Amino acid sequence: MSTYNTHVLPADLPVPVDDGATSHLPGAAVPAIVLPATSGGMVALDQWAAGPGVLLFYPRTGEAGRPAGPEWNAIPGARGCTPQSCGFRDLQAEFAAKGVRIAAVSTQETDYQQEFVAHNHIPFDILSDARLALTRALTLPTFEYPVERGGPTTLIKRMAWYVDGGRIVKVWYPVFPPDKNAEVVLAWLDAEQPR
Repeated sequence: MSTYNTHVLPADLPVPVDDGATSHLPGAAVPAIVLPATSGGMVALDQWAAGPGVLLFYPRTGEAGRPAGPEWNAIPGARGCTPQSCGFRDLQAEFAAKGVRIAAVSTQETDYQQEFVAHNHIPFDILSDARLALTRALTLPTFEYPVERGGPTTLIKRMAWYVDGGRIVKVWYPVFPPDKNAEVVLAWLDAEQPR
């Protein structure tokens, strides 16, 4: 019987370093790109970013009971997509109380993302950049990994953006540990928007 759990991070994960690959993003306009969402609709990113929101980016979610393997765990910043997403899920009410929406982005296809949403009860949209339109438009940091199904081999490195007024206001990159990303973003919002 497998003891693999996508929700639990191994203690010995390599820590990603800031390679400067997002230094061009703060202050940039969110492009007028439309991406399919797990809710079944299409999301125009520039319109979504007109109000306060957090976009979290991750390489790819795992499949329940299917270990990613040591090769995946050895890539700094790769492991932890499920804990990152579930962290935002668990704190969604706190973000909503501040008027901040949440959405996620990966290069996985919508059908694959919908399986993850259903399995993990994710209450916000996950957007598919499987055609790499957003990734290429903003030269997002990526890496290549041979995936069996669910999207291209080009995967977005983990990060989070706070957007408002159609622009990227703040970028968290690299994100580590991924399961604390939502808490870090919420603490920043508390500091920026005192009650």
